[in-house]
Amino acid sequence: MRVYIPATIPMLRQLVDERELFPLGATAFAVTPALREAYAAGDDDELAEVAMSEAARASLRLIAAERDGLDDADDDTTAPDEVATPGSPTYRRCVIAADVTGAKLRPDLDDAVVKLAGPIAYDQVASVHVDLAEAEPQVAKAVDVIDVADMGDPDAEFVLGDAEDHQLAWYATQELPFLLDLL
Repeated sequence: MRVYIPATIPMLRQLVDERELFPLGATAFAVTPALREAYAAGDDDELAEVAMSEAARASLRLIAAERDGLDDADDDTTAPDEVATPGSPTYRRCVIAADVTGAKLRPDLDDAVVKLAGPIAYDQVASVHVDLAEAEPQVAKAVDVIDVADMGDPDAEFVLGDAEDHQLAWYATQELPFLLDLL
C-alpha cells in the first residue's frame, strides 16, 4: 500500500541519517476504501492527491509542534513572517510517499488515515515531497491558524488556502541528501 507520511525537515534529516523513521503516532494517509466512498468520482491518481494533501496539512501541525517546542526551549517567539532563522523551524511542508505492508485502516479517525505497523525504512520510500522556498511565508502563517481553520473560521481557511495553493516539489530518494544540504 502506498502511504503518505506527514513530516518536517528534521524528520527528513533523521530518515537520511538513521535510514528509517517512525512517524509520529504511526499515522499516515492513503487511498482507503473509506476515502473512495467519500468521493463520487475520481481515479486513483486524484484520490492519491487527496491523501497527500491530508498528509501535507498534517505536516503543518508537526511544524507547529516543532516551533512550539523550540519556543519553550528558548523562550524566543517567532513571528509568522520570519522564516528559516536560527532556532526556528523550516516552514516547508514535507510528505514522504512510501510503500508499506500491514497498515491498519482507521476510518474512525478520518477517511484517509492509516496506522503503520512499524518504522519506515529508507528503501521503502518511493519519493519525498517538499515545499519550495517561495511557499515559506504562507506556510508560516498557515501554521499559526491550522487549528482555527479546522474549526471553520473563514479567515483562517483563506490563510490555509494560500499555503495549500503551493504545489509540493517531488524528489527522488537519492536527491534527498542533496536537498537537505541546500537547506
